[in-house]
Amino acid sequence: MKHRRIPKRRVAVVGAGIAALAAAGITFQTANASTDTPDLTPKSISVAKAGNLASSLHKDLGADAAGSYYDAKAEHLVVNVLSENAARTVKAAGAQARIVQNSLAALKSARTTLKSDASIPGTSWATDPATNKVVVTADRTVKGADWQKLNKVVDGLGVKAELQRTQGEFKPFVAGGDAISGGGGRCSLGFNVVKGGQPYFITAGHCTEAISTWSDSSGQEIGTNEQSSFPDNDFGLVKYTADVPHPSEVNLYNGSAQQITKAGDATVGQKVTRSGSTTQVHDGTVTGLDATVNYGNGDIVNGLIQTDVCAEPGDSGGSLFSGDTAIGLTSGGSGDCTSGGETFFQPVTEALSTFGAEIG
Repeated sequence: MKHRRIPKRRVAVVGAGIAALAAAGITFQTANASTDTPDLTPKSISVAKAGNLASSLHKDLGADAAGSYYDAKAEHLVVNVLSENAARTVKAAGAQARIVQNSLAALKSARTTLKSDASIPGTSWATDPATNKVVVTADRTVKGADWQKLNKVVDGLGVKAELQRTQGEFKPFVAGGDAISGGGGRCSLGFNVVKGGQPYFITAGHCTEAISTWSDSSGQEIGTNEQSSFPDNDFGLVKYTADVPHPSEVNLYNGSAQQITKAGDATVGQKVTRSGSTTQVHDGTVTGLDATVNYGNGDIVNGLIQTDVCAEPGDSGGSLFSGDTAIGLTSGGSGDCTSGGETFFQPVTEALSTFGAEIG
């Protein structure tokens, strides 16, 4: 089995679970032009339109679809399929077809095996359509018997999985300090929201599990916990108890702010920005969806957004956004803003749905 280090830049991936925003349109030749040879060259397409097209094709192809990803250099949507008939459908829609070995069902089965047989602290895994495998990542703490066990399980999955190393350590990003704080801990406010006409804010669940009453950077108490979920999820809802401004915006730490008007789901390949109280503002790309990460101590979180955006302790709960759209809440990762690494985010849409809240 071959192991590889995590590349700094990865091909942007468009996951099979992207929400359909609109059906992709396909223009056919008229009857008078039926003898013309159709142009099946993959069409240049934006990331957003690739997400729409991928969703439509996966719905049409059913079990013959095996994931898709966005080739950013060529500006093409690449769709994995299991048959020649499916490949023809993909080409007719203007995307590039690639016949692969592993079905989505097979990759889902591999993830189930990893969860049952290799739930080892310091590991994560996510389906990677670019390799048509489940990519398993072990941080620097996985050694000895755990490393041998992980190797054995991944080897047993054959061509369905691949093992790689990261030099960092997977951990939730939380530290003592300022920003929103309480009980000796510090996190970052994610987004201001409204529930039942009342003001609240959302942040990371591992923060609200540890801290129940929150103060701002001046020490003024501003809110108390309403709901909290970790590690089943990583989100918490805090109700404002002080009469303080709570605009729907994100601090850009340059004297300005980004207005947030709505929430949305992440698309792999999407450019995103993170704001947090420790390292302030950093940009990057979504590299995976529905990721599972094992922070240790039984803290296994599923359904996370994986990115190459850096973050550090104290950034937990902070905002991940794209333009005026709220995307995620900072959960944890393996690196820092000096050496890089991976950072995972709790999807905002799931938190809002659970709490019955909305951006505002």
